[in-house]
Amino acid sequence: MNTTVVPGSTGTVSARGLTKVYGKGAGQVVALDHVDVDFAPGRFTAIMGPSGSGKSTLMHLLAGLDSATSGSSRIGDTEITALGDDALTELRRTRIGFVFQSFNLLPMFTAEQNILLPLDLGGNKVDKEWFATLVQTLGLGERLTHRPAELSGGQQQRVAIARALITKPDVVFADEPTGNLDSRSGAEVLSFLRRSVRELGRTIIMVTHDPAAAAYADRVVLIADGRIAGDISDPTPESVLAGLDALRTLETTPVAATPGGGQA
Repeated sequence: MNTTVVPGSTGTVSARGLTKVYGKGAGQVVALDHVDVDFAPGRFTAIMGPSGSGKSTLMHLLAGLDSATSGSSRIGDTEITALGDDALTELRRTRIGFVFQSFNLLPMFTAEQNILLPLDLGGNKVDKEWFATLVQTLGLGERLTHRPAELSGGQQQRVAIARALITKPDVVFADEPTGNLDSRSGAEVLSFLRRSVRELGRTIIMVTHDPAAAAYADRVVLIADGRIAGDISDPTPESVLAGLDALRTLETTPVAATPGGGQA
């Protein structure tokens, strides 16, 4: 695996000049426009913005799920944009975890088998202590022998979180993880994501459209028109809503500092 060492960047997810353009000529669409951003390790960060703002594109490029038109993205010392297909596959298998809106559990497997699947695919041994910690933290002790159809939506998403964390990845990317859940189950899952950061030392980057969900994070990065437009630390639903309202009224101007946050 080719790596580019960035001094002092261990564990940090970062982008420099990250750009994604779709199409050519008159039909060209700039989905991401020279983005510079850093995500510190051991933090829970939410990415928010209007529909079509580039938030999902940013996550996909940071996670190596899509290729950049120009610029670079890194996880720790590894420059993702310099990797070939095989190296990217290995990176996603060993150093990145994913939590999706649709859970993506295998219906014929039990909860335990779904959690351990990444280790099985990689031919790696189970760290029994880490597995027990995840099961306890996520409240899955009585659900390990159940198949997805026997679990509630919130329980399925907790299994998906445990699966994302089982390899002890550098970072977990969560794409609208509460999108298919009712408000109670969604709040439960978000609480477990926050606990995974605070108690287990994980790094989570979440894309969401929900200000209440974003308020569970340590930080909210706002994006508009493919550019970083604001940055809110210690977010509340109110400060996130204020930031989003500012994006709507000042579409191309960076968001002014909001209570509990600062300008990007």
